[in-house]
Amino acid sequence: MSRICELTGKGRQVGHNVSHANNKTKRVFLPNLQNVTLMSEKLDRSFKFRVSTHGLRSVEHVGGLDNWLLKTVDSKLSANALKVKRELKKAAEAA
Repeated sequence: MSRICELTGKGRQVGHNVSHANNKTKRVFLPNLQNVTLMSEKLDRSFKFRVSTHGLRSVEHVGGLDNWLLKTVDSKLSANALKVKRELKKAAEAA
């Protein structure tokens, strides 16, 4: 399982550990990923995602999973999130 947020596309970053003597060694900064179940109000179902805590705050700020998926570009979303987005669009057309 890759360490990438399914909703924001946030992944690992590379940097340096810098010692007091200014020696630099490579290191990896990983996103704080959490397994979360998010509820879709329009589909009346819950979905499991692996989301960064920053991404989770962003979803709540926008007004929920449905609004987030409809506003986000497809290139940032995982395959699982894209499937949910397609279901949302299909439900919106039917209504």
